[in-house]
Amino acid sequence: MIRMSWAAQTASIEETLALWAASLREIKQRIRPLFTQERVAKNAGLFVEGLLGDEQRKTGWMRAEAVGDPGPWRQQAILGRGDWDADALRDIVRDYVVEHLADDDAVLVIDETGFLKQGKASCGVARQYTGSAGKITNCQIGVFATYVSRHGHAFIDRALYLPKEWTDDPDRLEATYVPTDVGFATKPKLATRMIARAIAASVPFKWSLAILSTVLAISNSNYAKQVKDMYSGSAALMSSIPGASDRRSPGRLPTSPGRGPHPTGSACRREPGPKDRGCTIGVISNWPILRPGSSTLQMTVCGHAVY
Repeated sequence: MIRMSWAAQTASIEETLALWAASLREIKQRIRPLFTQERVAKNAGLFVEGLLGDEQRKTGWMRAEAVGDPGPWRQQAILGRGDWDADALRDIVRDYVVEHLADDDAVLVIDETGFLKQGKASCGVARQYTGSAGKITNCQIGVFATYVSRHGHAFIDRALYLPKEWTDDPDRLEATYVPTDVGFATKPKLATRMIARAIAASVPFKWSLAILSTVLAISNSNYAKQVKDMYSGSAALMSSIPGASDRRSPGRLPTSPGRGPHPTGSACRREPGPKDRGCTIGVISNWPILRPGSSTLQMTVCGHAVY
């Protein structure tokens, strides 16, 4: 991994390219045990090289052309038909990031992004709000965790958000090969699980920051309008990791001049959101806290505890 601090050091182009090449070889060696066949591991390595290329759009055909394949089928097989453990790859990436970017004052940033879609077959696709488009539209939503320190930043976790219209439809889940033990989880709950995994893996960080879209920003309540005006459809909360810092984490959303303090606690219960959507964030009164003597993370969303 190329750390930000290295950029300050004087190095020739040849030395920089050699460093990148060595780092890429190391990455391929780390992910090799995930694949049972050498040819599949080779294609996975070519896939990584394609992602690092300078093409502005990373379509299957463009990635294939960049690595010299006659078509995108080999790389598509890795993503859609290959049998390998994606969570194991996630853990490899996380451990690699921590080795190079670890810092006790680091921040774990949880954010989401939308992937715009036209059809209905993609797993998790639905008409839902996404900041990518700034409106309710047909899309998938992914929730991501990024490790940020003075050395640099990189993704270490991810989760696909499945709306209730998906989790309540077993046939639809089976058609897209969703594991049978996957149920409905709000975005804050997905974020809580990511933070719990990071803590369980001894990832060093002092603060967690969550930036997740809120359905309140698309309802008709006055509070929703304030959130939409202030955050363009997103709300951000930051909290300290217990025992890591004596700094007080903010318990309320910031006050905007001329608006007064934003409601907290039970504010979102006054006006229910759209059917089957629920409140996702914006009024979290306890953003993940670790109870003394317990390894269970708890957060309160709209007055209800979420674990």
